[in-house]
Amino acid sequence: MTDLYLNSIVSGALYLLGIFSIITWVLIIIKGVQHYRLAKRDRQFTKQFWSASSLDAATSLANDASPKSRLASIGFEALHVSEGSGASSDLEHSWDRQELLERHLRQQIQKEYQSLESGLAVLASIGSTAPFVGLFGTVFGIIHALSAIGKNASASVDVVAGPIGEALVATGVGIAVAIPAVLAYNFYVRRLKVTAAELDNYATDFVNLAQKNSFRVAKPVAKHEAAKGTAPHQGNPANPQGVYA
Repeated sequence: MTDLYLNSIVSGALYLLGIFSIITWVLIIIKGVQHYRLAKRDRQFTKQFWSASSLDAATSLANDASPKSRLASIGFEALHVSEGSGASSDLEHSWDRQELLERHLRQQIQKEYQSLESGLAVLASIGSTAPFVGLFGTVFGIIHALSAIGKNASASVDVVAGPIGEALVATGVGIAVAIPAVLAYNFYVRRLKVTAAELDNYATDFVNLAQKNSFRVAKPVAKHEAAKGTAPHQGNPANPQGVYA
């Protein structure tokens, strides 16, 4: 009964490490695909944004496809709110244009950071606990070996080889699970810091562009209006960029 109990503990530790390994590699793949797609879309949006003829023209580029495009979209919305708020009748609109823009950009950067940070705590936890789970199995494997020696009154190889082998396997598996988790965590933390720095730089550039534009941008033409040929610039040739928010 004791041998069965000790064997079940060692097997349970190995099964747990197997689950940890599966979770680790699933997260590695998911985070890798996420970072690759977002980086590719960010490069595309950045190229289009800086190729725009003006900040007003860039409003039509903002979408939800990448962190920078979402940041731009939030920035344009903040400029529309600040321009159309009129008299400050509540706390939401009590900020001046620049403060409101910076506040919205800062909040969106935090949201993007939290989105990219998801899953990293799991990798860190697995990387730090997997060796101890393996060590836990190792301890009970050694106890099993000692129990077998006492029961058989012999320390021959055929008596201790099985339990000691299980103990060593548990240690090796624990280390094998922890290494990819730690390496992946460090890599994605580095990527997260680089992305956050890029978003901070882009937000600074966006504020500077908005300042040059007097913190005013034209609302993009609605699709249904463009289809009907009722874009704002058609009714007002003097204002080809559209009506400010």
